[in-house]
Amino acid sequence: MRKITGAAILAISMLAACKNKNQFTLNGKLENADTIRQVYLYKQGVVVDSALLNEDKEFKFNVASPEPDFYFIVAPGEKNYLFLAQNGDEIDFDADYKNPSGEYKLEGSELAEKLEQFNELSSKYQKKFAELQKQYEEQVSQNPSLKDSLVAQITPVFQKNMDEFAQQSIKFGNENKDNLAGFYAMSSLDRSQYEEPVVKYAEDIKGKFPNNKSVQEFLAYTDKIKNLSIGKVAPDFEAPSVKGGNLKLSDLRGKYVLVDFWASWCPPCREENPNLVKQYKAYNNKNFTILGVSLDNTKSAWEKAISDDKLSCNHVSELNQWESNIAKKYQVESLPSSFLIDPNGKIIAKNLRGQQLEDFLKKTLR
Repeated sequence: MRKITGAAILAISMLAACKNKNQFTLNGKLENADTIRQVYLYKQGVVVDSALLNEDKEFKFNVASPEPDFYFIVAPGEKNYLFLAQNGDEIDFDADYKNPSGEYKLEGSELAEKLEQFNELSSKYQKKFAELQKQYEEQVSQNPSLKDSLVAQITPVFQKNMDEFAQQSIKFGNENKDNLAGFYAMSSLDRSQYEEPVVKYAEDIKGKFPNNKSVQEFLAYTDKIKNLSIGKVAPDFEAPSVKGGNLKLSDLRGKYVLVDFWASWCPPCREENPNLVKQYKAYNNKNFTILGVSLDNTKSAWEKAISDDKLSCNHVSELNQWESNIAKKYQVESLPSSFLIDPNGKIIAKNLRGQQLEDFLKKTLR
């Protein structure tokens, strides 16, 4: 082994000392980017810098970031690559522009490498999703008549893969509460499906990233949904009924009520409606009812969907789509969303669909 001289040690220490502590450096390479001449650096949706690619498709950013934050490298063709950086970091970035899955490499700083770990985890499950999608499409193209049965077969496999990814993301987030890579993992979850671990994580990181806009928005959101957690009294509301006049949620107090947020233009909602019809028929004589809250904005489309899907339960709508005051009060960000409320007005379950809803009602309404 070669002996390291005192001069070499001095040179290494001088090099380290020369790092600019007032900015970070990203050394990037975008392979197979034949027609790309320039890339942009975004922070919080705003361009903060741009860089020209040299003949080897290399580029560099030097940017001040006193605290750790999220940045995106954006290239033409809707290609974007997330990384984390703070002053003093020297990050190496490498991506293949033609890679369809959008994978890329980060190294050189602790933050960058933490995010790289999560990206590798995410990529593993994305490949599984892609394989399932490809398998489904190939089988349907060979025999279109099997489409419905193939959907029934592949949906549980798809859901299992999604649940496994979510659990791994939760594990990663909880193991990395001291850095923004962990926050990125937790904030990527479907909050309606994984509300409990998301809220718990939010409580654990309060005060850790006080100047980070994304974190503060996340904490504000989780503070709101805590009031809609299981065991809380569901907020009352009033809206125009499809039958005429207004209907309040509190008018149905004394019954088990499934408050179902949906819309005529929402395919997953329409796919779930036959199950709601089935459960309503099975349990409406056991102190159970459904209150549909539509995010439509056209009365005719709303009424036609109710008729076409044979939805005989109660329905209300402000006909204001995502500007619905009820949807905002219930922090609804996706459709379908639902809240099951007991006779005392307390939330006892959320976002039950398909077999899950049937099993819960069977157990609860004996």
